[in-house]
Amino acid sequence: MTNSAHIIQLPKILDERGNLSFIEGNNHIPFSIVRSYWVYDVPGGESRGGHAYQRNEEFIVALSGSFDVVLDDGVDRKVYSLNRSYYGLYVPRMMWRQMENFSTNSLALIVASTPFDKGDYIYDFEQFKLLRNEK
Repeated sequence: MTNSAHIIQLPKILDERGNLSFIEGNNHIPFSIVRSYWVYDVPGGESRGGHAYQRNEEFIVALSGSFDVVLDDGVDRKVYSLNRSYYGLYVPRMMWRQMENFSTNSLALIVASTPFDKGDYIYDFEQFKLLRNEK
């Protein structure tokens, strides 16, 4: 099931003055962008995430530096290394997600399909596996 998550190449406009890439919801990624947030200044050895969403989908881009995104569907686990600003990782709903191995000065941009809703989060991995098996 982790194969439903995948890397998506973004448009690249190359220019000697500097390159440009962009994301359009329902075009480059399979959802409308409702919310965006970024993760930065992560101390060495720390991780972010460690949860799943019942409804929310995400697209994660390493705008600067690098980090790993570990996805687990309750059966399979896969690690995606992100280190380029012109591609990102599509993370479907009901996928356990953790971000780790942040390089110094890394910047992660995350665009999401839903507004923030604390009730959408699943923080217990065993509960997550039970909910996945119900679907």
